[in-house]
Amino acid sequence: MQCTSCEAVCCRLTVVLLPDDHVPEWLIHRDEHGMETLAKNEEGWCVAVDPDKLCCSIYEDRPTICRKFAMGSPGCRDARMEWRNHYAIPTPVVLI
Repeated sequence: MQCTSCEAVCCRLTVVLLPDDHVPEWLIHRDEHGMETLAKNEEGWCVAVDPDKLCCSIYEDRPTICRKFAMGSPGCRDARMEWRNHYAIPTPVVLI
């Protein structure tokens, strides 16, 4: 597994912020119960993703959950499989 060949599924997961996380205020979403998560844009992407460079704009200060989400781990593989099963657009097969 390589991040360079992934659809960046991890950048679409819900990231619950922990007390020791120091994320800029404008990146935080608070729900009606006060739970803090990384905010997402209208398309479901984490707002910390730099759209020009396609990388995390707060990588050095990313939340604990992001730090622990390891490439190729069972969580990574499960997230990729779920995304492919629910969101991927099937490629039509053309028989010649």
